[in-house]
Amino acid sequence: MANEAPKFVFYHYQPSEAAAIIFIVVFAISSLWHIKVLIQKRTWYFIPFILGCLFETVGYVGRALSSTEYPDFTKIPYIMQSILLLLGPTLIAASIYMILGRLVVLLEAESYSMIKPKWLTKFFVLGDVLSFFAQGGGGGILTQAKTEADVRRGEYIIVGGLGIQVLFFGFFIIVTMVFHKRIDRKPTRNAHALDTPWKKLLYVLYISSALVMVRSIYRVAEYVLGSDGELQSKEAYLYCLDALPMLIVALAYNWFHPSRVVSRESLRRLSVTSMEVLGQGQTA
Repeated sequence: MANEAPKFVFYHYQPSEAAAIIFIVVFAISSLWHIKVLIQKRTWYFIPFILGCLFETVGYVGRALSSTEYPDFTKIPYIMQSILLLLGPTLIAASIYMILGRLVVLLEAESYSMIKPKWLTKFFVLGDVLSFFAQGGGGGILTQAKTEADVRRGEYIIVGGLGIQVLFFGFFIIVTMVFHKRIDRKPTRNAHALDTPWKKLLYVLYISSALVMVRSIYRVAEYVLGSDGELQSKEAYLYCLDALPMLIVALAYNWFHPSRVVSRESLRRLSVTSMEVLGQGQTA
């Protein structure tokens, strides 16, 4: 019958317990390190990033639990991994947006940004919020689907949310590249005075943005193809195109944390340097 509830297939394979445990451990270590730096440096704008990493950690806990249930999967572990792994990167993206806004202000390079700094973070975070709620709403419909139509509706909403993320992230990469080109061509006074490797932070932004973009495009393709598509038929796609890119993003900011450039200490050092320059100018 047309209205008969479909038999929803949680997985088309037995999830790998070993792979899930590896990512649980590494994401957990990365998260703890980020929490430590957050408390030490008071980089509160990195809270969404840490929450995203924790979502990833718990999401893989869900996959580890599912691996022990094969072939009789239950709903709770599946929902854990499905929703948390879908939404974690959206939270991570929010902090990535905020890094650029703070860097523009720090370098006093407002005129070099395609979007005014006071709107830059708000604009991209708004897109992130829209993406977050669309994906969360679609994921909720998907996990409670009673008919095939419900399944497709949930997938379409998720694709819409992911599409928003891809568009905003693509534009964010363009804004970053234009800003980088302009400040390279004509550095500001603060760009000269700042004694931290702010250019390296821009390259980390490029790498992390590209990886989030790869993951988002993969997720769009996954849901467009549907539960019977190639991308949901093999677990390797998830780990190569979602888990690994997001883990590299988390570790990249462990290696080069934004607080090395954008922090209260850098602002204080910059203020002292500016005062010294002004003092030397008055003396001359």
